[in-house]
Amino acid sequence: MLPDGYELRPLRQGDSAALAAAYRRNREHLAPWDPARPERFFTDEGHAEEVAKQLEATAEDRRHAFVLWYGDVVAGRVNIDNIVRGVLQSCTLGYWLDHEHLGKGLATEMVAFAVERAREIGLHRVEAGTLLHNTRSQAVLQRAGFEEFGVAENLLFIAGKWQDHVLFQRILHDEPLGNPQTSTIVQEP
Repeated sequence: MLPDGYELRPLRQGDSAALAAAYRRNREHLAPWDPARPERFFTDEGHAEEVAKQLEATAEDRRHAFVLWYGDVVAGRVNIDNIVRGVLQSCTLGYWLDHEHLGKGLATEMVAFAVERAREIGLHRVEAGTLLHNTRSQAVLQRAGFEEFGVAENLLFIAGKWQDHVLFQRILHDEPLGNPQTSTIVQEP
């Protein structure tokens, strides 16, 4: 449960200016964990384009994006990304918090929320990766029931170079494909 004053809700086009402000405010804080971003990303106009792309991906069931609000200020994000249907029914999870909102259990709550949402949309498995030295994020994932399952060498181009990541997963259920409670897939006869 989120502390008083916080709200987690789906991304909306009208969120773009507040998101751009949050990224500007957290630029230095997020730099070690994020890919290099063009200057336009940090502008209101550039972020409006970014949000439009993300909403298109949501409409196509490739992503589900959520924004953590504290009043009228963006305090973080959590995304269900890279959704693969078919026999995999899997996704990846990403999240970040504003530097002024760390240490309140918010990341764990956001991850738990996203895991439940992934289950609701019929996914079977959620995967997340962290940089090797990001022990705080690793602890968040472990508190949310994720299990470490390996290291991927040179997985993502972060902070200007290819970097290794510790991989985590959470299996959401063991129901067969076609179960109306866990999947929208109908098995072939």
